[in-house]
Amino acid sequence: MTPANSATPAEPAIASDVDPRYCYFFDDDKFEETDRPGFRKRVITGANLQLWFWRIKGGAEGSFLHHHQSNEQLGIIMRGTLDFRIGSPDDHSRKVLHAGDLYLAPKNVWHGESVFIGDDEYDEVWILDVFAPPRSDGGQ
Repeated sequence: MTPANSATPAEPAIASDVDPRYCYFFDDDKFEETDRPGFRKRVITGANLQLWFWRIKGGAEGSFLHHHQSNEQLGIIMRGTLDFRIGSPDDHSRKVLHAGDLYLAPKNVWHGESVFIGDDEYDEVWILDVFAPPRSDGGQ
């Protein structure tokens, strides 16, 4: 018998294509093409954060310097190499990140102008971007 004052955990409100508790994250069929050639993504959204899994072809173009007014962004490089900028638009220094490296772009911090150097197996760069709170712009 359940005590009258016990609470049952509520299921989170999730807007995604997966069971909110389990999925096979690397399912190739779940990635969607974007308007930028060579860029594919999979997005899973929770109540307070959002995960974007990017698979980007080596040499793909279309990364521009930008910032998010309402979101922090933490990126983890899973495969390949990312050569990019983060910081003031006037700071033209670049950083090269490899698999296992991460970056943090707080709200309103400029980042981008990326060069994508694909790995040996897929010729892709895999990046996990975590946004908090979730993005509402559906960015490409």
